[in-house]
Amino acid sequence: MNVLVDTCIWSLALRRNTPGTQSAHLEEFKELISETRVQLIGPVRQEILSGVRSERQFEQLKEHLAAFPDLPLTTEDFEQAARFFNLARSRGIQGSNTDFLICSVAARHNLSIFTVDQDFELFRTVLPLHLHELRG
Repeated sequence: MNVLVDTCIWSLALRRNTPGTQSAHLEEFKELISETRVQLIGPVRQEILSGVRSERQFEQLKEHLAAFPDLPLTTEDFEQAARFFNLARSRGIQGSNTDFLICSVAARHNLSIFTVDQDFELFRTVLPLHLHELRG
């Protein structure tokens, strides 16, 4: 199963120093890349590139990310994301629009989601999600 990688995992990979508790996530991410299972969507790409301090760093990061084409998003993805948002909210669960778009795209493409964001554990209680688990 291919894996839609959340911004927080990309951020871990881009840090110079990864805390020991999160190094297992970084190793898993490297394995997924080597297995060509990593999937990316435009809104996550935007989050990754946002806040980069210099134009030079921005261009280097943009070049590295070019190896990961965006999954195409459809009107259906956005509508389903809104449905997921409404369902979760009706159960007292809050989340960002991007998080629910990740959920929607993952559901449509039968992808697991790789994240360290605990909100997805809550989303999983009401949405049809598969979260990627560390293998090892």
